[in-house]
Amino acid sequence: MRLKDKVAIVTGGGSGFGEGIARRFAEEGARVVVCDIHAVNGKKIADIISQAGGTASFVKCDVAIDAEVKALVEAALKAYGRLDIMVNNAGVTHRNRPMLEVSEAEADRIYAVNVKAIFLAARHIVPVMRQQGGGCIINTASTAGLRPRPGLTLYNASKGAAIVMTKSMAVEYAPDKIRVNALCPVAGDTPLLAEFMGEDTPERRAKFVASIPLGRFSQPRDIANAALYLASDEADFITGVALEVDGGRCV
Repeated sequence: MRLKDKVAIVTGGGSGFGEGIARRFAEEGARVVVCDIHAVNGKKIADIISQAGGTASFVKCDVAIDAEVKALVEAALKAYGRLDIMVNNAGVTHRNRPMLEVSEAEADRIYAVNVKAIFLAARHIVPVMRQQGGGCIINTASTAGLRPRPGLTLYNASKGAAIVMTKSMAVEYAPDKIRVNALCPVAGDTPLLAEFMGEDTPERRAKFVASIPLGRFSQPRDIANAALYLASDEADFITGVALEVDGGRCV
């Protein structure tokens, strides 16, 4: 097993890409803390993992609130005694529309969850990983930060910030043996898809899929397998990478 006995926190683990990552990590032997702001969803995924023979627990957390992130990390340490992998996957967007129609409150929430949360997580996990002699941080960014789509300007910009933060963290924490990488998925059939498209219609789906050379949306398993590689010892010389998991979208 590629993650045997490692401990991982996965934020936004109650659905979509986060669910896929949490379940895949557990399949490979990780002890997983499923974190989500939606308690019903998060607890359900932790229970599914446990019922399948894996090890998982659930912690409710708003990743944009420092005190809750601190409590999340403390809960992981109390349950499993260490922390090897942090997956900052939780994310939000605005509905596809002109930038000037996005409210200030929406913009603040997007940056709080997609960007500030990475900083807040680092405040609490970096000291732990330093003491342990290293660790792995994975940030879920997006192809939106590399090849922006119209109508998603604030979201695109937040993911661009996440990518630059990833690269800067990778350089800063390399002496501590803490690797920091980002995943850049293309649009997937997740709860955010309708927001990305503006409305969920066959025509909009066809338009999005037409922009992906391999001819389909991403699936949680695609992202989970990429995260598994970055979290594993096979990637112990990989840091500062923004890995495109996009079916050729960014080519």
